[in-house]
Amino acid sequence: MGNAFVGTSDWLVIEADESDGSIVQYHPAIGLLLNIEKDHKELDELMLVFETFKKNSESFIVNQSNEHSKKLSVELTKDFEMEGENSDAGFSATNFQQKGFNISFDISKQHFELQIAGKHNMENAVAAVAAASQAGISLITASEALKHYEGIYRRCQVLGQKRGIWVVDDFAHNPVKCAAAIRSCQPVSEKVLAWFQPHGYTPTKFLRADFVKEISEALRPEDEIWMSEIFYAGGTTTKDISANDLIEDIKQTGKQAVFVADRNDFLEKAQSHLKEGNVLLLMGARDPSLEQFSKIIFENL
Repeated sequence: MGNAFVGTSDWLVIEADESDGSIVQYHPAIGLLLNIEKDHKELDELMLVFETFKKNSESFIVNQSNEHSKKLSVELTKDFEMEGENSDAGFSATNFQQKGFNISFDISKQHFELQIAGKHNMENAVAAVAAASQAGISLITASEALKHYEGIYRRCQVLGQKRGIWVVDDFAHNPVKCAAAIRSCQPVSEKVLAWFQPHGYTPTKFLRADFVKEISEALRPEDEIWMSEIFYAGGTTTKDISANDLIEDIKQTGKQAVFVADRNDFLEKAQSHLKEGNVLLLMGARDPSLEQFSKIIFENL
C-alpha cells in the first residue's frame, strides 16, 4: 500500500503526471518519456506539454517504439526500444518470452527476468534500465535488482487461482492500458475474460472510439470483454453515453462483448463463461471500492 518509499541515496525518483499539467513544473536531472497516448488531453496538447518537459530536463530519454514519444528524441544513444525496431537506440530489448506470469528478455546480451507479466512491463523495465544507466548503474546491477521486483499494487496484480481460474486485478483505465492488460494475460490461457468499468461519462465519451479500437484489436476470438455501467464520481455532467454503447461497438467488430449494468451481478452472469485454466481480468481505476470488489470476486469465484 502507498506510493512512496524512503531510501538513503541522493536521488529522488518520481512518476510525474500530465493529467493536470503539473509535469511542466519539474526540472529533472534525468527526464524519461515512456509513451504519449490520448488520455486526459488531445495528442496535440500532450505534445506541447512533453516538449516543455523535455526542455526542462538536463538529460532526456524517450521510447523509440512509441510513435509519438520518439518525435521528441534528443540523443538516440540514450533512448530505448522494443524488439530491435530501431537499431540505433542505446537500449534495445530482444528475445522477449513470457512463461506464466513471468517475463524475460535481453538488453545488449545481458539477460533480465521479472516476476510480472506482459510486454508492456518489459517496456517499463527497459525504460528504468535506460534511466539507471544515466545515473551510473550497470546492466548487471539493474538485472539483479529487477530479478527481485514483484510488481506493485493493482498493476497486473495476480490475486490467486481458484477452481483453476487465475484472477488478475489491474488499474488499467484508458484504451492502451486496457489492451496491454488483456494481452499480458493471454500467454497464460487460451481464454481471457476481462471485466472493465469505465470511469466518468466525459472521459468515456472522449475516448469511445479509442476504447473500441484498442480493446477489439487486443481480444482473440475466444476472449471476452464485459463492462458494467460507467462509474459516476459526482459533480455536474451530462450522462449521454453508456458503457453499453462501447459494448455494442465492440460487437460490431466481431469480438465477444457483454454488458452487465450492475457490477454486483457480474460474477453470477459470468460464471458459466469461465472454466479451469481461464484468466479472469478485472480492470478499472479511481474508484476506491474496486479493491474490495476484486477481492469479493476472487473469494466467491
